[in-house]
Amino acid sequence: MNEAAPKIEVFKPFGEAFELTKKILLQPFDIKKWCLIGFAAFLAGHFGGGFNFPLPFGNFRATRTQQNLPHFTVEQWRPWLPLIIFGFIVFILVFIVIVTWLKARGNFIFTDCIVRNRGAIAEPWREYRKEGNSYFKFQLAIMFASIVVFTAVALTLFFAGWVIRGSRHSNLVGLPIFMVLLFVLWIAFGILINVIMYFMAPVMYRQRCLAMDAFREVLRLLATNPTPFVLFCLFGLVLLLAMIVTAGIVSCVTCCAASLPYVGTVILLPVYVCVRAFGLLFLRQFGPDYDVWATLLPLGSPPISPASPV
Repeated sequence: MNEAAPKIEVFKPFGEAFELTKKILLQPFDIKKWCLIGFAAFLAGHFGGGFNFPLPFGNFRATRTQQNLPHFTVEQWRPWLPLIIFGFIVFILVFIVIVTWLKARGNFIFTDCIVRNRGAIAEPWREYRKEGNSYFKFQLAIMFASIVVFTAVALTLFFAGWVIRGSRHSNLVGLPIFMVLLFVLWIAFGILINVIMYFMAPVMYRQRCLAMDAFREVLRLLATNPTPFVLFCLFGLVLLLAMIVTAGIVSCVTCCAASLPYVGTVILLPVYVCVRAFGLLFLRQFGPDYDVWATLLPLGSPPISPASPV
């Protein structure tokens, strides 16, 4: 006789994530552990409430004008403009690649801190190097593929608009409708890719597999269980709005201290831990193969009963 399929819930994992957050950060409270987990969250891409730096540059121009400094014109810089532009583009690309790599590696460190209820950086950095680098390469491939597709679509729309504009008997109603439909499809595809990549890291952490294997696993889960993931996305949107409001309120209360990188991450750490734990607890409902606590003692709640493969 076949076992009953597991019941997938959304609100119950969030309640468990809230209790798990209190256990990790407050029972007992350890400032060193808090700061280490905050650094792991910072590496994972949680940079705090913003990057607004109130710099006292109000009288910079007036001070510069009063001084006898050499005045440079555009003509003097023109021979160097191609080199400057090229160097700036290379700098931006290198910066994006480095940040993406750190976020990929930081995802596994942050997940390990939550799963093992500890503040550790060096050990999970070494242990999950293979999985983190594979996840980084997959992210990089998706990023550049998205840029190529977006550029191709933009050029196609530009060419279509130019052709329609040059035609005497053109119908301009169809093009805006097509653009709106294309925009909706692009947003839906972006949400799908982000959901897949969000759950890829826990699957790779649990199964110690590479990115393509995790991609196929998560895609199979989405195809066979679309309703729970749609509900998860809708509830995640509510959580995102709540996080934005919370970050704004905390930034005002702390006189914009929460807007500083890492400082804001440490201040808002309970929010980040709760949201990440929510995703992990939601995913483990699909069976032991997706339970990151399967080989450890459960931290937040009793482990789920073994279920047949989804």
